[in-house]
Amino acid sequence: MSSAPVSSVHPTDTTHASTDIACDIFCAVIDNFGDIGVCWRLARQLAGEHGWQVRIFVDDLHAFQKLYPALDTARARQTVDGIAIEHWHEPTHAGETIEVADVVIEAFGCELPPVYVAAMARRERAPVWLNLEYLSGEDWVADFHLRSSPHPRYPLVKTFFFPGLGAGTGGVLKERTLDAARAAFENSPDTRAEWWHNATGAPPPDAGATVVSLFAYENPAVDSLLEQWRDGAGQVVLLVPQGRISGAVARFFGAPSIAVGQHTSLGNLRAHALAFTDQPGYDQLLWASDINFVRGEDSFVRAQWAARPFVWHIYPQADDAHLPKLDAALAHYAATLPAPAAAALSRFWHAWNGAGQPDWADFQQHRAALDTRAAQWAQELSGVGDLAGNLAEFAKSQLK
Repeated sequence: MSSAPVSSVHPTDTTHASTDIACDIFCAVIDNFGDIGVCWRLARQLAGEHGWQVRIFVDDLHAFQKLYPALDTARARQTVDGIAIEHWHEPTHAGETIEVADVVIEAFGCELPPVYVAAMARRERAPVWLNLEYLSGEDWVADFHLRSSPHPRYPLVKTFFFPGLGAGTGGVLKERTLDAARAAFENSPDTRAEWWHNATGAPPPDAGATVVSLFAYENPAVDSLLEQWRDGAGQVVLLVPQGRISGAVARFFGAPSIAVGQHTSLGNLRAHALAFTDQPGYDQLLWASDINFVRGEDSFVRAQWAARPFVWHIYPQADDAHLPKLDAALAHYAATLPAPAAAALSRFWHAWNGAGQPDWADFQQHRAALDTRAAQWAQELSGVGDLAGNLAEFAKSQLK
């Protein structure tokens, strides 16, 4: 960790305009791209929309580079898009001097370096210390959001900040320009055609085809689903970005792998292998598709803003501890669906998460209701508030 100051805010300053707020975000990459994906989105919003001076400490620059190809993995310290990036490769040491930020975000329970915590305690005015938790739609989240916990040794207080899908939570990340960007993409045939050419090398499919994006963890149900798409009455165009499900798709087509840019077909199923994309590119993939299969947290949130029906592959946990979280999300998302459509959605989500085999025909017969609900849900979720905005307002209230 570097000792070089990023912010002009001195540790003893006691007045804060919004443009003077310095923020440090600590991120340990646990599973692929979700952790750094959320932190990078949050950092960009706090800097770009709220004028904060942001620094990210991240322990895996290679995972980060997949989301932001311009990042130099050989540099321990660099600035990209106005945000300072520090390679957090020595978590117990931070150099001879430290400049502690006004707001310190400990993402997903990663433990701050002890030397940094000690420096926080020496600061004339203690920073706002937030533990950004994982997203959950469970009811208890609203009860624990913004609860505080005093440090056992230092005069510091940590506040737990919970993303969520309902009122009383921190909400989820959403850029101010996102809806306008999606509308511009959807309303421009030329833009969509250019996306298809760049992403697949092919023109957009016929209007009657169902376009599906597939981003998932390894999943034993994928073969059954691919068979149904192959043998079904309607054409399915499958978009598969590089990821953990790619090998299974390749094997289904009788190949050891499918190279980026390759197309392959069986029956009524046509698949395109796509390159791993940056975050703006992934949003466009979701907008180009009729139905999106997503995984983890970050793509789960982006699928909701895409206002398309989606299927969530939740991160699996021991003893099926993830299933209550799956059901809680369904309770929010399917709340106003007609009962048959809600039941079909639940069956499909549970099958995709290990309970049975997914029934594509059962899912598709409710498409009209699912399409309508997806658009309605995006509006409802907006009412909870954007996580970056909610976090910024809370932090500023504590800094007054």
